[in-house]
Amino acid sequence: METTALARVLIDTSVWIEFFRQREPHHGMVTKLIDDDQVVCCGIILAELMQGAKSDKELAILDDFLKVFTFIPETPELWAAAGKLSGKLRRKGITVGLSDCFIATAAASVKVQVATLDSHFVVLGKPAGITLYSIG
Repeated sequence: METTALARVLIDTSVWIEFFRQREPHHGMVTKLIDDDQVVCCGIILAELMQGAKSDKELAILDDFLKVFTFIPETPELWAAAGKLSGKLRRKGITVGLSDCFIATAAASVKVQVATLDSHFVVLGKPAGITLYSIG
């Protein structure tokens, strides 16, 4: 019998914050994704988390992300695509931060879902070609 790999999920900063605060249902959801080896990350999310770290202990935990999770390769082409996406939305009167555009573009590039609490990603869904991971 053939087994299929579970879908990979890019966890956005907003969900990681709730995870580290041990708030449910986010803590349980992320724990299960980690246990099932479904989590991927990208550099901008790690940087955002490190920026908000309040202690050396928190930074040490975040340093382990580099050893534990698969990171989406970041290329100049991916950054260019994020800039184009942001510009396209802006021309339609929709302002979404470049970091969120990059996260969406990165997720789309490797066909992973995005777990987020940020409403910008609902707007980014169709234009970026991403699907959102159901939380809770």
